[in-house]
Amino acid sequence: GQSVFGLDIIETPEGDKWPQLIVQQILDREQKDTYVMKIKVEDGGSPPRSSTAILQVTVTDVNDNRPVFKENDVEVSVPENAPVGTSVSQLHATDADLGSNAQIHFYFSNQISSLAKRLFAIDNTTGLITIREPLDREESPVHKLTVLASDGSSTPSRATVTVNVTDINDNVPSIDTRYIINPVNGTVLLSEKAPLNTKIALITVMDKDADLNGKVTCFTDHDVPFRLKPVFDNQFLLETATFLDYEATREYAIKIVASDSGKPPLNQSAMLLIKIKDENDNAPVFTQPIIGLSIPENNAPGTQLTKISATDADSGRNAEISYILGSDAPPIFNLDRRTGILTAVRKLDREKQDRYSFTVLAKDNGMPPLQTNATVTVSVLDQNDNSPAFTHNEYNFYVPENLPMYGTVGLITVTDADSGENAAVTLSILNGRDNFIIDPLTGVIRPNITFDREQQGSYTFQVKAVDGGRLQRSSTAKVTINVVDVNDNRPVFVIPSSNYSYELVPTSASPGSVVTKVFAVDNDTGMNAELRYSIIGGNSRGLFTIDQLTGNITLKEKVITSDHGLHRLVIKVNDLGQPESLYTIALVHLFVNETVTNSSYVQELVRRNMETPVGQNVGDGEITPQTNDYVKIIIAIIAGTMTVILVIFVTALVRCRQTPRHKVVQKNKQSGEWVSPNQENRQIKKKKKKKKRSPKSLLLNFVTIEESKPDDPGHEHINGTLDIPVELEEQTMGKYNWATTPTTFKPDSPDLAKHYKSASPQPTFQIKPETPVPPKKHHVIQELPLDNTFVVGCDSLSKCSSSSSDPYSVSECSCQGGFKTPGPIHTRQVME
Repeated sequence: GQSVFGLDIIETPEGDKWPQLIVQQILDREQKDTYVMKIKVEDGGSPPRSSTAILQVTVTDVNDNRPVFKENDVEVSVPENAPVGTSVSQLHATDADLGSNAQIHFYFSNQISSLAKRLFAIDNTTGLITIREPLDREESPVHKLTVLASDGSSTPSRATVTVNVTDINDNVPSIDTRYIINPVNGTVLLSEKAPLNTKIALITVMDKDADLNGKVTCFTDHDVPFRLKPVFDNQFLLETATFLDYEATREYAIKIVASDSGKPPLNQSAMLLIKIKDENDNAPVFTQPIIGLSIPENNAPGTQLTKISATDADSGRNAEISYILGSDAPPIFNLDRRTGILTAVRKLDREKQDRYSFTVLAKDNGMPPLQTNATVTVSVLDQNDNSPAFTHNEYNFYVPENLPMYGTVGLITVTDADSGENAAVTLSILNGRDNFIIDPLTGVIRPNITFDREQQGSYTFQVKAVDGGRLQRSSTAKVTINVVDVNDNRPVFVIPSSNYSYELVPTSASPGSVVTKVFAVDNDTGMNAELRYSIIGGNSRGLFTIDQLTGNITLKEKVITSDHGLHRLVIKVNDLGQPESLYTIALVHLFVNETVTNSSYVQELVRRNMETPVGQNVGDGEITPQTNDYVKIIIAIIAGTMTVILVIFVTALVRCRQTPRHKVVQKNKQSGEWVSPNQENRQIKKKKKKKKRSPKSLLLNFVTIEESKPDDPGHEHINGTLDIPVELEEQTMGKYNWATTPTTFKPDSPDLAKHYKSASPQPTFQIKPETPVPPKKHHVIQELPLDNTFVVGCDSLSKCSSSSSDPYSVSECSCQGGFKTPGPIHTRQVME
């Protein structure tokens, strides 16, 4: 400290020397507060003597230093949501002095704002700045605090604390709405026809926060036909985004939401009311596009059918609806213009029209008016107000008499104008149920009997038709069943009354005179009863001719001597029935002579002629018994010669065809009878078989039938041998039932008989085409009934053919015919 202190010696008057420590430099305790010095006292002796002492100088403090802040400028950031009492900054100041001189007092300068003084506080001793009141960055984001530090001196130290209030997202955005379309009572009225992008309002949003906390987005909270279009920062235009529809939504409460980007974000919303103004842009709509109605017929006039209803999505006059019938609506219906009630002004008749279809219109009162239509279908329900109706009041059916039992007679057609069960007609026969039945549903009439026109020609009964209605209705019709003749009756000769009778033809008879007459009847009618006569045998020289219509037999040529004697004519009568005609053969004996001097002789000739084959002419040279014997001798010689030849031929043929002949014989045994006689004749035949042949029964051998006049249209061309063993029975002659009167049908009556083939239950006889041979041991003969009817089944003999070359075999005839009284076939052995 020699540089700091110095010694100054002061001599007192007494002479003492007092050393004084003199401060040579300014002391600064803060730099050095203690000095230690060694003081030496030396005398002036020699060697000088000295003494030393230690001098310690302590510099006492003087308040010569101001407080010094560690940092004169402090900047801190405090969130604005910092709670009261939060430390903002800790100031540090030092004072080089000691003691009280070093005691620092902190305080705010009077130059800070009152807001800062209100918000912040400082600890006077520690210098800790804290928050006195809540901060608000939006009120003041920065606060500058001047802090003074004083140690009691006159001049304090100064420090500046800058407090930055950091933003906290504590402010919600604000929404400002400025309307472009002026609202009425706070509601914007907008027409539903407003075009797209119609501007409604300008929306301005703000947020006092900073940065992201103050960045605001704006949107609507749900899907609406509007949008917010950004135009400037924080400004949006509210405009229409799609076309509006008053009928879909009549008003909108749009919630506009402004949201900042803070975490978490804060939202603000505002409501904007928009009402849609209706325009007449909707046509009326029917509740049902197709209106189906059902009403029973016979309704009372003015009956209400239904109430037609339509709605209109518009409002006001645009929704006022008027109902109108379409132009296609029939005048039978009426529609109330205001209420839509549809009525039927007249009685409906389902049978005239069962369904109506027309349009109805619904028209609103808008400008311009709109309309729509619907289809109305009216189904008229049936009531049982119609009786069943026959197609004819009287039915006439024509059926063949051979129609089988339960065959179809005819069809009754019934209609009923009603429908459903009311038209379900059931048919029944009122009278005549024993004879006929009718299908109750189809109306098919069937016989419960077999018909025989010759017994009953027609049947008449009533048919009743009843419908199925709850209150049944019925009607009747007359049905007449006409039995159409079938060719099932063979002609019956009435004249001659017997095949054993004869007529005298005087030799003086002139050509063209009627020598006798044949007459036959047929129980059939129409063409089936039209008869034609012809000579098919016994007229080889053509001496006689027959009228095919009248049956008159006339002399054709002058009688000469060679014509004298007994002539046997084979007369055939056939009807014109279809499809097969029936015929009968009779024998007419004509005795050509001046007179009959010996009737027993002529009768004997007739009887003997019955033994002669039908195809062989008789009568030549039979004027006297001697001539007759001569003829017999000649015939016997010829017959013997033919017999020898035939025996030789048959023997050779039998050896060659033994097996086929046995087959045919077995077939003949199985076939039994050729024809099926009626029960009466069958019983008679059985009795006759038990008895010996009566004297009246004659046997006829093979009969050769030849056509003498092929040019005669009344004759049929016949070539062949007719094997007709016939038993002639006189007791059956002339038994024609004259009480049976053929029924003649109306000219316009349908000939239904031609559609039915006469199917006789009897088989046919045998016709062989080959030339007959003299009779041998075994010949097939047929017993002819003693009346004038030959039982044969074909009209044309040429239609039959032999199925075997064996002359003794029995062949089947291919033609068909009807028989009523055929005789059985017997096989006899004729002895030579």
